[in-house]
Amino acid sequence: MKMNNSNDVIDTDLNYICEQLPDELIQLSGKRILITGGAGFLGYYLVQSLLHWNKKNIEKESIKVVVYDNFMRGMPDWLKAIENNEFLNVVKYNVVDPLPKDVGDFQYIIHGASIASPIFYRLHPIETMDANITGLRNLLDYCLLQKQKEKNVEGFLFYSTSEIYGDPTPSNIPTPETYRGNVSCTGPRACYDESKRYGETLCVNFSQQYDLPIRIARPFNNYGPGLKITDRRALPDFAKNVLDGENIVLLSDGSPTRTFCYIADAVVGYFKVLLKGHNGEAYNIGLDKPEISIRELAENVILTAKNLFDYQGKLVFKTSSDKDYLTDNPNRRCPIIDKAFEHLDYKPKIQLNDGLKRSLLWYADNRIAKVEQ
Repeated sequence: MKMNNSNDVIDTDLNYICEQLPDELIQLSGKRILITGGAGFLGYYLVQSLLHWNKKNIEKESIKVVVYDNFMRGMPDWLKAIENNEFLNVVKYNVVDPLPKDVGDFQYIIHGASIASPIFYRLHPIETMDANITGLRNLLDYCLLQKQKEKNVEGFLFYSTSEIYGDPTPSNIPTPETYRGNVSCTGPRACYDESKRYGETLCVNFSQQYDLPIRIARPFNNYGPGLKITDRRALPDFAKNVLDGENIVLLSDGSPTRTFCYIADAVVGYFKVLLKGHNGEAYNIGLDKPEISIRELAENVILTAKNLFDYQGKLVFKTSSDKDYLTDNPNRRCPIIDKAFEHLDYKPKIQLNDGLKRSLLWYADNRIAKVEQ
């Protein structure tokens, strides 16, 4: 399918996600799934792909989707557009509060409520830790209570992060799940990194002590539709520069390297972890190659934008006024995904050039987003 706008991109991606999960998503048929933080970046395709599956499989019992979100940045337009779907229930709720008394029975839970952009979790460190620890504990306690009532939760996914590895030593790049990390517990990023590490500890111990089906995903540099242009991570910033007709600005020398995983491939991986992952275990979900520098990413965006929009900008370098802007920023980030392949049959397929094209087409139609304070 030739993609010319964001609707084409979304249709292509939702079809792709469902096609890659023929056996997994059938497990959710007739089940009720809770997605916390469902109005955010990862929720964008998690929610829409399940509703898309319902539409494509009308002969099957539909999946019932419940979204909990505190709407810190307001309810996004995409969620407003579908909130009247008969199989979707959207609830304004902060995960650090006790669960509503009428919460009901969930067979699956995805805990994705957290601030993930470094700019913003540094502005809201306590809220970030609360969501990753108190919010998680509330949901784990719910799973235990359900088991005691013989209404078992069949699968629980905790979103951890590749940031739990910190800045790996050279001998541990590419990085396996067995690497224990090189992380500051007091630096400007610690509120996110360390709360995710502790969250994993909670998950593993709840799974082992109470025999609960809890699984952990460690995302590696996801990008694409749903990641707001105001998010302040690299690609949204580059897209904003492009669409504003400005030069792309790097606030570093651009030398740190990453592998970048397009969101449709990442969402496939997350559903596989939820539905096929081993209890109490963590999985790297991302792309293992190519590992490129942030500068190379910017240069690829410039070339893609030139082809799509006749963009005439160039790459320029400046220095951030924030003295901690680069503190504890990992020099390299690249996963080993062999475990996800062996346990889950996870095979990401969308290459960077294609993903960047899809992303820029989506941003061109989604240039307005509320800026978090």
